Amino acid sequence: MIRSMTGYGRGEASGARLVVTAECKSLNHRTLDVAMRLPRSMTELELEARKLVQGALTRGRVEVSVSTAAAVESARHALSVDLVQAKEYDAAARRLGAELGIAGEPTLEWLLAQPGVLSREEPSEAGPDAAPDEAMAEQGTLLREALRRALDELVARREAEGRALAAELRALLAGLDVHVQSMVARAPEAQARRAARLRERVQTLLGGAALDEARVAQEIALLADRGDITEELARLRTHLAEFARHLDAGGAVGRPLDFLIQEINREVNTAGSKADDLELSQAAIAAKSALEKLREQVQNLE
Repeated sequence: MIRSMTGYGRGEASGARLVVTAECKSLNHRTLDVAMRLPRSMTELELEARKLVQGALTRGRVEVSVSTAAAVESARHALSVDLVQAKEYDAAARRLGAELGIAGEPTLEWLLAQPGVLSREEPSEAGPDAAPDEAMAEQGTLLREALRRALDELVARREAEGRALAAELRALLAGLDVHVQSMVARAPEAQARRAARLRERVQTLLGGAALDEARVAQEIALLADRGDITEELARLRTHLAEFARHLDAGGAVGRPLDFLIQEINREVNTAGSKADDLELSQAAIAAKSALEKLREQVQNLE
């Protein structure tokens, strides 16, 4: 299965006291580059989280963001009343009323509105009643579960986009092959025409001078061979077949395909520069245009 390098995944895992949410976003990159943002309490789990990402992906700039929240059950018990402060506010209000001669007593609504009387404590990631070891164990379990779910979704989206990219690459490869086959078909005739032109030039330069015809033919053949692109075309066809084989095999093909494109480009450039023929040159230019489109799409593959 071929994957793209772009995608997004989100996963969530819930415990009795904690909810962990992991989000993964990936972009194009030559290697695997992981940027990890974890809550401070999970810093010790960063290495394990990175290994999970590295086990699921091979290329791409991957941004991982993890957040935590108290579970509903834990949040219900986080509300507390400070009775000591409430009594102090009540006593102070009564004394002030007596000194100022103002009738009335503090109401419950007034007491609850005073600073510090009613508060909701922020629970720790594993709950206020959990021991440190228990808290870390729960965090680790939930982080792994949430991150695996996020990575599974990310991989699924990358594979879906990869299937679309593979189809487009096959179409572009077929177009490139058409131009290469045009070069293959034209090469013998172009070579013969080059040799004929060289012979005419030699004859024009020599005029009626008597020379060894065999020697002249040998020199013309040597000059014509300098424009022979048979080897370049043979390597081109080999590279195209290898490109198609990688597409069919699937997996992490981005790097080998990128290398093959460089090799194909080298052979096309060489063939184009050696070809002393208009149709061959035009086919080489068209091949380079198709190759550039292939290169652009390959940059998106894992």
